[in-house]
Amino acid sequence: MTSSKCSIWSAWRRRCNLALTHRVERIQAQVREEVSQMLATEVRDPGVGLVTVTRTKVTGDLSLARIYWTTIGDAAERKKTVKALERATGFVRHLLAERLALRRVPEVKFIFDESVTAQARIEELIQEIHAEDAARTVDSPIEADHTPKPAEARDQSSERRPGDDESK
Repeated sequence: MTSSKCSIWSAWRRRCNLALTHRVERIQAQVREEVSQMLATEVRDPGVGLVTVTRTKVTGDLSLARIYWTTIGDAAERKKTVKALERATGFVRHLLAERLALRRVPEVKFIFDESVTAQARIEELIQEIHAEDAARTVDSPIEADHTPKPAEARDQSSERRPGDDESK
């Protein structure tokens, strides 16, 4: 291949990769919307409860859709939800096949989203730190404020300093 053909080929591949990336992103968003709707209205398993789909990741070849979710509740409640989602996986994939215009529907895998739990813990720690700071401020004596008042600042700026030149 000549160099001009190689550069044309490279440009074409980049353009195709961008198109594939946009396609995968579009499918991820569609899967997220559809699965959220299904879990809220169509999956009748009482173990599913209040599940929130936080994000989805679909592989480039569209063979696997990882659906990240979270729920309100403790570890026991979460285990019950995991089992219910495992039971509903086939049903969810079947409904996705009906709703997505794809030749092959990706395999569905539900994954608990740990990032939401970590975020809640970080926010809790920040609130504790703020509470400790507020308690320290109340316990410690209030220090005198040494910043000049606006009138004092004006008086100081109007005074002439040694070495100031009047020609400025």
